[in-house]
Amino acid sequence: MKKILLWLIRVVLAVVFIYSGIVKLINPAAFAVNIDNYAILPWFLVSLMSAVLPWLEVICGLAILSGKWLRGAALWIAAMNVVFIIAIASAMIRGLDISCGCHTTSTEGARVGLQKLAEDIVWLVSSLYLYQSACRNSDSS
Repeated sequence: MKKILLWLIRVVLAVVFIYSGIVKLINPAAFAVNIDNYAILPWFLVSLMSAVLPWLEVICGLAILSGKWLRGAALWIAAMNVVFIIAIASAMIRGLDISCGCHTTSTEGARVGLQKLAEDIVWLVSSLYLYQSACRNSDSS
């Protein structure tokens, strides 16, 4: 049962992050606008994030799906989700009504809010569970 759960978590996380990364790679300028709407980073970092983050999401998703570099990919996904959680919480606290930029580059996409915060917490917990399981499996080898 545990192996099935781990496999499901791997597939779901991989699909979510590969899809999200590809959507952002298709339109990096629109993704940059989504990042800038959070009003947290200076423009040069917004540009850098809009260029790097989608590739990181795709590469981590592929690594998790393949099982190669599972611990590293799970840890990167956890780190990304911590940043996403902080950004969404910050936007909520400041009362911003913006698209989260999570799985679409459209400004009409899902808004920042409790649902997006909860989703990112689920992805964070899932990636940490994967990381912990991968560590235990490598220790027992």
